[in-house]
Amino acid sequence: MTTATLLDTLHAALQIDVDSFSPAISTSIPFPPCDQTSNQLWTLDEIQKPEVRELVEGAVKEYWHRGWEKTCDRIAALLCARNIPNISGRVLLQVSCRYAYDMDEVVSHAWSYASELERVGIPRERICIKIPSTGPALNAAVPLRATGIETLGTALFGLPQAIAAAQAGCLSISPYFNEIRAHFDKSLWPDVEDPAKEHPMSARVVHIVTTLHKLAQETGERMPEVKLASFLSAKEAMAAIELGCHSVTLPGPVLDSLKSTPSTSPPSSRPKDYKPYAQPPNLPPRLQMLENTDPLASADWDGKLASTSLDYLAGNGELLDAAIQADPITRERLGDALEAFVDAEMKMQAFLEEIARGLGLEKAKAEEGAAGEDGQPALEE
Repeated sequence: MTTATLLDTLHAALQIDVDSFSPAISTSIPFPPCDQTSNQLWTLDEIQKPEVRELVEGAVKEYWHRGWEKTCDRIAALLCARNIPNISGRVLLQVSCRYAYDMDEVVSHAWSYASELERVGIPRERICIKIPSTGPALNAAVPLRATGIETLGTALFGLPQAIAAAQAGCLSISPYFNEIRAHFDKSLWPDVEDPAKEHPMSARVVHIVTTLHKLAQETGERMPEVKLASFLSAKEAMAAIELGCHSVTLPGPVLDSLKSTPSTSPPSSRPKDYKPYAQPPNLPPRLQMLENTDPLASADWDGKLASTSLDYLAGNGELLDAAIQADPITRERLGDALEAFVDAEMKMQAFLEEIARGLGLEKAKAEEGAAGEDGQPALEE
């Protein structure tokens, strides 16, 4: 008899997404993950692997005349095409965080991703674009949805961002359970025994889930599913069940820990026709105090949660950006996340430039003006 694991218990309660481009990780668990999420850090990690060198070089040869950014988009799409047979849901790519405060550039980059994904055979209904949860970027979700491109609000650390994502019509949101710096500096990680109750971010996750449920009931409109992200341990992922989240996106090490740890209780199956927000959040009594607390709030917090009556998207997201600036935790952690993703993107640029030099494309690009009217440089023999 097979022993049930924590992964079995989690899978029975929530949607499991894989936070990786790697087919090896997607196929390492006993069921197909739903979505495949990613970001520039994961892209940088993946493109440096020997097994994708041929894919990367092929994309550079094909796209380098269009610039390194378009080449990155092409590579990301090819990585998704390689992995989509192993998942049941959508592939998610994250727009450049250099454009976090430019709505038009977010829209443009999302369109570029969608075009490249469709070019490799991934239909629009299996695409979702991750956008930073800033005022201008979330405003981009509105025109994108009008063209059939769904979005996820990422780098999300507080309730105002979640409300704004709902107003923008995002398909889902990803609150970060741990700040991004904790992945590189474990001294910043609150490695508590009972994450659902003791982790400082748990209260904010509860605020987000309960507020979006309330909005769903009041408006009858679709609310973003809460896809909790940024885990550093298996017990943090398990906490998402009690906190009322709808899905979790998990990196390889956390998946490995979940599938190797026996479950102490048999999993209870979620109804096959499960719909987020159809039932009120079932917050356990031991966690109900989280509804009215916020360990991350500043000392002058008045105990009131963000208002759902404010239009956080108006004026290019002025009210949302003001709320972000007024909350030190969101302001700092959002800034850290954007900086980390931009840094990874610059490292991708340098890596691809090195590949191009090895293929003799740098000289060709420098001579682009003499390459003919179409500007298409030829490979050097």
